[in-house]
Amino acid sequence: MLSTSLTYLSGVGPQRSQVLKKELGLETFADLIEYFPYRYEDRSKIYHTNEIHEGMPFVQICGEIVGFETLGEEKYKKRVVAHLYDGYGYADITWFVRNYNPAENLKVNTQYIVFGKPNMFRGVPQFTHPEIELAEKVNLSDMGMQPHYHTTERMKKTYFTSRAVEKIVRKLLETLKGTLPETLPQFIVSTLGLVSRDTALRNIHYPKSTRDVADAQRRLKFEELFYVQLNILRYATSHRNKYVGYKMPKVGRVFNDFYRNKLPFQLTEAQKRVIREIHADVSSEKQMNRLLQGDVGSGKTLVALMSMLLAIDNGYQACIIAPTEILAEQHYQTITDFLTMRDSGESDVPQMNVQLLTGSVKGKKRKTILEDLVTGKVNILIGTHAVLEDPVMFSNLGFAVIDEQHRFGVAQRSKLWSKNTNPPHILVMTATPIPRTLAMTIYGDLDVSVIDEMPPGRKPIKTLHKYEDQMADVYEGIRYQINEGRQVYIVFPLIKESEALDLKNLEEGYARLLDIFPEYKLSKIHGQLPAAEKDAEMQRFVSGETHILVATTVIEVGVNVPNASVMLINNAERFGLSQLHQLRGRVGRGASQSYCLLISSREIGSETRKRLDIMCETNDGFRIAEADLKLRGPGDLEGTQQSGMAFDLKIANIARDGELIQLARDEARKVIERDAELKLPENQILRRRLMELKKEMIDWSAIS
Repeated sequence: MLSTSLTYLSGVGPQRSQVLKKELGLETFADLIEYFPYRYEDRSKIYHTNEIHEGMPFVQICGEIVGFETLGEEKYKKRVVAHLYDGYGYADITWFVRNYNPAENLKVNTQYIVFGKPNMFRGVPQFTHPEIELAEKVNLSDMGMQPHYHTTERMKKTYFTSRAVEKIVRKLLETLKGTLPETLPQFIVSTLGLVSRDTALRNIHYPKSTRDVADAQRRLKFEELFYVQLNILRYATSHRNKYVGYKMPKVGRVFNDFYRNKLPFQLTEAQKRVIREIHADVSSEKQMNRLLQGDVGSGKTLVALMSMLLAIDNGYQACIIAPTEILAEQHYQTITDFLTMRDSGESDVPQMNVQLLTGSVKGKKRKTILEDLVTGKVNILIGTHAVLEDPVMFSNLGFAVIDEQHRFGVAQRSKLWSKNTNPPHILVMTATPIPRTLAMTIYGDLDVSVIDEMPPGRKPIKTLHKYEDQMADVYEGIRYQINEGRQVYIVFPLIKESEALDLKNLEEGYARLLDIFPEYKLSKIHGQLPAAEKDAEMQRFVSGETHILVATTVIEVGVNVPNASVMLINNAERFGLSQLHQLRGRVGRGASQSYCLLISSREIGSETRKRLDIMCETNDGFRIAEADLKLRGPGDLEGTQQSGMAFDLKIANIARDGELIQLARDEARKVIERDAELKLPENQILRRRLMELKKEMIDWSAIS
């Protein structure tokens, strides 16, 4: 029954069903019944026109249309205005008319109920494109908590409003006689005190009270999140049972020599904790899949290196993969520098063979690296996506690190598993702090470690919000920093001028900066430059040859210039919080005080101002990520598109439903620990529901 096409629902038919499919993606009874309202209005109350004032939310009035007038002559300015009188005053109802006049079926001297958001003009309430119905057809006692559904502008133009959607939902619920089938086992429903699915679906659309809404939402949100977690945990469990990891219990000469003789500073307690977690994982017989989160500069690369040394001590090779050549080269330089450091004594540990493999490594050099990987001569390979190519094979790859996890999909990660008989232990790292609730959902197949402590001695970056009319002072500050021997990043949101967007662009900005700073050398990089030219320009800045790097967000990840002390971001209002935080992380890497300057016009909205204020208040990446999640939602956060979100959430909200996410995960874990294959009789309902959701869910087994 629920799989029936909406074409066969009374009041819909072929034409309307096509509109629902095209505009809202609704094709079946099941789709429509799970198209949930986004808010409710108490429609039992009628306001008088003299009670209405500016700023009121949606209200309902009842009165008689006393006349019409048509204003404007041009097609796109023409509008029809109905004047309504309710015995207490007048209200105007306006429709902008193009090909269709929604007022043509309304009559003078007839009572109507009007529902919409009022605006005041010269003391008269104004309603634009409201819902309007004959008063004689409306029973106010039946109205109660009226649901509101999202509709598109195209639908509204054909008078397919929220009210129209509500009517067909009501018709659907009347059609679905009896009890709608349950989708959760009774032991979960009873234990958690959830209402039945039938009650939840009926009350979510037509509640009698706010309590009905709350109970229905709790049940439906839990169910949605529970199946996300069940899907992920079932995959993760079967995957770990399927693969035997390389056992690495030994902490040997290579690790100890580095820790005692080469490490130039003390590890933070957070770094020590994470290394212990990783060692516990690789000492077991299960393959490790761990996500390492840590803010820019927290020391993730060092933790990755020491973890790779554990693998080498146990007779295995290791690799680290980065998303760009610049970042791979940076890792290569950092790791080789670490490994060649010596204290006053000599070490008898042989030198590690560390190699770099990127798209730029070709010919004889590449051939030698590939041969030495197969024979086991290479201990650590550092590279880009080139490492994932089929010709690259290892002798015994035991540990793999993937940096900037959000730049790699699950399928790409799984390519490493084909490099050996058994898959290597996997450590994925990200400098983009991910809120815990989001990490549980999109990286649910991974255990999570967090470096939540910065190395001692780092000065917090000072973040300042400046306006475009203050640039003279800003440029003087930049000049002072450069004269003190520092370097500066200046970021633009666009490469070239755009007719559609009124934003600063790099090409014009670079030319202007050459005039403003004639005494300094400038570099510029953006995503459209050839890779060789981009790398050359970047190297000029890294070496200190140029003082100012003018760039787009291509420098967001992986650029490490400790001498850079200023990050200036033009049109900062156009960037999300996480992206601003990543850009800010390019400075503050040296001993000098660093600054991040957020430049905007003075004409910005309250939400934008709130976002920039958060940046100025804190350097805590996790606090910023939580704020970004609440402001923008999970679908907008960079990197979540390719990850592990099992299906689009229809009612749950990751930013606000943290407690339900944890509850859903706990219950899913209990089920999986007892019956990972869902073979027990009481779990058959779960198996069936997972199969029903298969078309929406990520099929983890297909990419393992």
